[in-house]
Amino acid sequence: MPDLSAFAAILPRVEAIVREAGDIAMEYFRHGAPTQAHVSLKHGGSPVTEADLRIDRLLYARLAELAPGIGWLSEETVDSPERLAHETLFIADPIDGTRGFMAGDPCFCVCLALVFGDRPVYGIVHAPALAQTFVASIGAGATLNGTPLAVSTRQELSGARLAAPENLHRILGGAGLTYSRQPRLPSLAMRLLRVAEGQCDAVLARENSCDWDIAAADLILHEAGGVLTDLQGRAPSYNRARPEHPVLAAGPPVLQARLIEAAVGGAATGRRA
Repeated sequence: MPDLSAFAAILPRVEAIVREAGDIAMEYFRHGAPTQAHVSLKHGGSPVTEADLRIDRLLYARLAELAPGIGWLSEETVDSPERLAHETLFIADPIDGTRGFMAGDPCFCVCLALVFGDRPVYGIVHAPALAQTFVASIGAGATLNGTPLAVSTRQELSGARLAAPENLHRILGGAGLTYSRQPRLPSLAMRLLRVAEGQCDAVLARENSCDWDIAAADLILHEAGGVLTDLQGRAPSYNRARPEHPVLAAGPPVLQARLIEAAVGGAATGRRA
C-alpha cells in the first residue's frame, strides 16, 4: 500500500480547492433550467462549457502551486505524454455530467484523484448542487459529508437495483435476469458513488470511460467495500498512454462477480441467437 504521509499535509487544501471549483460551477448552474454558461463543441462533438474551462484552469493553477512535482491529467487540458514520467499525478474532471449540468440536472460533480503508480490513493467527488462531498484515502475508508460509506450487503442479482446503459440492459435481459432498473444519472462518477453509499446495488458502465470519469470514484467505492473491474475481473489501471477503459462493473464483491457472469453470459447468448 502506498504511503500517503507525504501528501497528508496538502489534502485539506486540496479539498478546499475542489470546493472552490464547485462554487464556480454554481455560478452558472440553473436548477431545472438551461445553463447561462457559453457552450462550445470539442473535437468529436461533445460539449464543453465556460464553467468546465474555468474550473480546469483553477484546478491546474492551484494544484501546481500547492504540489509542483505532481503530474496532471484532465478532461479539459490537452494531454501530454510528459505525464507518463510522473509516478504521482492528479487526475481531474472539472465537471462530470456536463450535459446534465447544461440542462439544469443537479447530478453533476467535480472529480479529483491523486494517483500513485497506476492506482488512486486519494479521491474527492464534490457535487455542489446536491451539497454532497465524497472523500476517500487509501486504507482509511470513505465518507459522504463526513459520514462513513458502505456498499449494500445484497448478494443476489435477482431483484437488485441496477443501473446500466440500454445496450447492457439488453445483454442482461439475454441472461434472463430480472432486477430493478435504476435511473442512469448523467455523471458516471455519481452512478458509481450511488453504489458506494448503498443506494444502488450495482452498475455497468459502457466502454470508453476515461481516467478522469472514474479514478476518484473508483477509490471511494473501493474504500466503501465495493469493487470496480472490467468483465475479466481486472481493476482499472491509470496514467497509461491511452486513458480509456473497457466495459466496467461495480458493486459489492459477490454481487459484482455475479453481475459480470450475467453480462458475459448474456453477451454470449446474444451472439448465438
